[in-house]
Amino acid sequence: MGEPQELFDRDLLVRRRNRIAKVAGDHAFLLDRVVMEFCERIGGIKRTFEVGINLGAYNGVLSRELRSLDNIGLLIDVEPAIEMVKLCDGSRVVGDEAFLPFSNGVLDVVVSGLSLQFVNDLPGALIQIFRALKPDGLLMSALPGGETLTELRQSWLVAEDELFGGASPRVAPCVDMRDLGSLLQRAGFALPVVDKDRVCVTYPSALALMREIKGMGASNVLGGRMRKPVTRGLLQRACEVYQERFGLTGGRVPATFEILTVTAWVPHHSQQRPLKPGSAKARLADALGVREIGTNEKPEP
Repeated sequence: MGEPQELFDRDLLVRRRNRIAKVAGDHAFLLDRVVMEFCERIGGIKRTFEVGINLGAYNGVLSRELRSLDNIGLLIDVEPAIEMVKLCDGSRVVGDEAFLPFSNGVLDVVVSGLSLQFVNDLPGALIQIFRALKPDGLLMSALPGGETLTELRQSWLVAEDELFGGASPRVAPCVDMRDLGSLLQRAGFALPVVDKDRVCVTYPSALALMREIKGMGASNVLGGRMRKPVTRGLLQRACEVYQERFGLTGGRVPATFEILTVTAWVPHHSQQRPLKPGSAKARLADALGVREIGTNEKPEP
């Protein structure tokens, strides 16, 4: 019996990133949105991050902006695609997000913009990040949420079912917001916070959306994908279904992108912690100016 198939074909992902490296900036509107969010959040933290990494650095746009902040020191780009690494500035390493080339407890911050979703073992990657961070080290990551490309996913499923009586995986699954919070806690992180940003973009057609995804280097890299080329008939029917079900007035079509932004810290004695049950020194009833009612006491009418 063979080994179980991995969810993502990482070699194919790297080849595609290398192929589109020179035009990556033309299709990075989602990453640009993440860059603005990260700069605002990290710039507002009153502490200095002396050494950090940008994990899955893509073309280095996130690092370029973060390095302009006063509280960011050395920030190393880590990216598996060599042609993308060539576009990065400053310190850089050809490395895989799933295999961190860093010792335990050497980093103050790890940032990752729209890259960890392609890791086959996300829990394992989070554990490695946790170990590489110092106490009170920060992880900030953005990943696509479960509603991302829901229109495209549904259109492919309907088209293939109509033409072939079944469907093959074409749009990658995305992590759920609640599951992501649980994974962070299991990895050992403290104070995890996951925020959701829902972005709706319109395109002239479903085919234009598919070209955009290809330009991002994010087209189908699922390990269980159909190896045969997409037929013209299937592609045409998928575009028709997209237009029929989701088309807007004027002929354009919408595409939903959901971005989950993660902030989590390695535990440290300086961090806030919840009080133990029964350790409160003041009563809630006194603070609210009301009379406390006992468990066996009936409230007054």
